[in-house]
Amino acid sequence: MALTRDFKKTVAARVRRDPKFAKALLDEAATLFLNGEPDAARLILRDLVNATVGFETLAARTSKPSKSLHRMLSSRGNPSMDNLAAIFDAVRENLKVGIKVRTVEAA
Repeated sequence: MALTRDFKKTVAARVRRDPKFAKALLDEAATLFLNGEPDAARLILRDLVNATVGFETLAARTSKPSKSLHRMLSSRGNPSMDNLAAIFDAVRENLKVGIKVRTVEAA
């Protein structure tokens, strides 16, 4: 029998032990949002929240109910820009990183 491990648990474990991986996920989530792929971005951000700050702490930091935050970051979620900014800010602070936007000319 093959050994398998839950994907979310694997991602969470890697985020906790590898700060560069965590930062790369945050960067990927931001990039996906800016490039018009909010569904994938929300799911990555949800996994990152679970692995770092946690939804209860995020709720305290954003003054939003934990259940609402879970819904916002679900596959059908529709968070406002203010809520997204607050979520990104909490994760960014937890990872102790800044977010800088660079533009690249389209081909």
